[in-house]
Amino acid sequence: MSSKTVILADGSFPSHEIPLDYLRNAGRIICCDGSAEALVNAGLLPDAIVGDLDSLKKTIAKQFSDRLFRDKSQETNDLTKAVKWCAERGYGEIVIVGATGKREDHTIGNISLLAEYVKDMEVIMVTDTGILLPFTTSCKVSSFPGQQVSVFSVDTETEITSKGLKYPLKKRKLKNWWTATLNEAVGTSFTLEFNGGPVIVYLEFPGPDS
Repeated sequence: MSSKTVILADGSFPSHEIPLDYLRNAGRIICCDGSAEALVNAGLLPDAIVGDLDSLKKTIAKQFSDRLFRDKSQETNDLTKAVKWCAERGYGEIVIVGATGKREDHTIGNISLLAEYVKDMEVIMVTDTGILLPFTTSCKVSSFPGQQVSVFSVDTETEITSKGLKYPLKKRKLKNWWTATLNEAVGTSFTLEFNGGPVIVYLEFPGPDS
């Protein structure tokens, strides 16, 4: 886990131990603009702060003036600016945390962007309830019996076939975001076969008794 680059977005700061562990054990932490304040309040330090810096407190900007990277582009959000910054420096394994919560439009937008990021790097998004994994080709996903699984397709014409899920998908085109949600793994892994994509998979974290 220590080799991972963790990007902290400016959504709700993580409270679950899994995303918090990613932050604590990160090889480097890249903050999206105002998220740096929450990181410092949690006792951790940013290696870089990237964005238009319009929501960064002056005290934080002064404290970390040697690691500010301003990107004034209005064509992308701060998360994408941070991902681009990492890609330019060869950081190809990215964990995104803090990308959900606060505003639903930001949450939806950030999750959908995984489909773009995965074209150029290995990337996952970790929330307080689970993990989101984007795939560009057919995949085998580790799981556990009873794990809650949801599948989302960016391209509504992509046909998806599953093996190892309680409610099988058979050349199914997902015409809406809810179509393949609330499924369940029946074993220690499941597969998704598809042409096209990308496809995004949500896996619920195991409970304390799992």
